[in-house]
Amino acid sequence: MHYPTALLFLILANGAQAFRICAFNAQRLTLAKVAREQVMDTLVRILARCDIMVLQEVVDSSGSAIPLLLRELNRFDGSGPYSTLSSPQLGRSTYMETYVYFYRSHKTQVLSSYVYNDEDDVFAREPFVAQFSLPSNVLPSLVLVPLHTTPKAVEKELNALYDVFLEVSQHWQSKDVILLGDFNADCASLTKKRLDKLELRTEPGFHWVIADGEDTTVRASTHCTYDRIVLHGERCRSLLHTAAAFDFPTSFQLTEEEALNISDHYPVEVELKLSQAHSVQPLSLTVLLLLSLLSPQLCLPPERPPTPPGPAAFWDLNPSLPRPSSPGAGGLQLQLPCDCSPPLPALFDLALVLWLGLCLD
Repeated sequence: MHYPTALLFLILANGAQAFRICAFNAQRLTLAKVAREQVMDTLVRILARCDIMVLQEVVDSSGSAIPLLLRELNRFDGSGPYSTLSSPQLGRSTYMETYVYFYRSHKTQVLSSYVYNDEDDVFAREPFVAQFSLPSNVLPSLVLVPLHTTPKAVEKELNALYDVFLEVSQHWQSKDVILLGDFNADCASLTKKRLDKLELRTEPGFHWVIADGEDTTVRASTHCTYDRIVLHGERCRSLLHTAAAFDFPTSFQLTEEEALNISDHYPVEVELKLSQAHSVQPLSLTVLLLLSLLSPQLCLPPERPPTPPGPAAFWDLNPSLPRPSSPGAGGLQLQLPCDCSPPLPALFDLALVLWLGLCLD
């Protein structure tokens, strides 16, 4: 296969854009914690993996930890810029937490957000709901509902989370919703038998993409699936690519002790493949570049000089060619050195490029 053709198929194979949504219990995130160099470096590397990240257990009362973290993230690797969206401080007593969204602002924007109105005071930290735009014609927006449950009332809060889903889907007239966060939905906090009786498990349409039994904890002595991501909506589920906990100690070669300075939880992640609906667009820069790569394959006629040389001048310039005995008297017929018809493989490449220019967004 010709090189430009192979390049085109590579583009076609990678036409769907990956979009990663994450949730991470950062375990009592304070200004003093993020000011430690290794903690800051690791947090930034974790955040930079995600297009949207929901941080939980942010307990910084100074209001300076998140701006500092955002500044370092935007300096990290050029994958930003990032922006943040923070909830008010949430809690029932002097212990308060904040949900914080970090998001790549060139790929997604916050369309709307609100704190769920918890009239019956079911939640220790009520969900901070946000609707984000997505770079996709198939799924142009998505609602995220984060929750950090209290271990003493996991079952009650997760059943109430189903009511939050109903309100949110009605509010935005959308069934494409992701519920995510540290649900404490395993081990002593919630047995498998009780888990399977939750409405979020018994009602149709909910897809728990972090599987039961997947460890989301850092300590070698524990093996619990506390952190979860739950998808709802046909369009959302159709775009699902992968979902897993991110074992950052292994990836970043940290000891358990070093990792526990960051958190005792792994982040959980879901990756969507956001394919665009095909529409007729002007030729993109990529296609024009490919055309430039193809042009050497097309045998174009050479430019002719303004005044072609006469017969005598031709033979003087080409002494190695035999001269005919007399011009036009049955002597040697001249053959131009270039067949100016484009070869078939090049025509195929060109047609493919033009088709791609019409189809790709």
